[in-house]
Amino acid sequence: MPEEPEVFELNPSHDLDMVTLFSSQNHDAEMEANAIHSLLEASGIPSLVIGARQIPSLEFRVEVPRARFEEARRALAEAEEGGSTAATEAELAGEEDKATWPD
Repeated sequence: MPEEPEVFELNPSHDLDMVTLFSSQNHDAEMEANAIHSLLEASGIPSLVIGARQIPSLEFRVEVPRARFEEARRALAEAEEGGSTAATEAELAGEEDKATWPD
């Protein structure tokens, strides 16, 4: 007797749709996208870097869930306002948090 397939409930919410926070075709787009991704990750905001290193003429993008877009935009704006000092402080704070995580 064939096994019945599992039925999964899908969340029809568009809040989970990914939207573009950053997009660039500049020569340093990959580096900037990865820096933004790291900043968002340190802030607890999920994100994806989309781009092809093998095809440098294509753009790099950072996408976040629609429901977290404004939060991600604010985190990015605060980091830009704070400059490199704030980035270093955030990185150190993230490392301190990781040191307290249980294994």
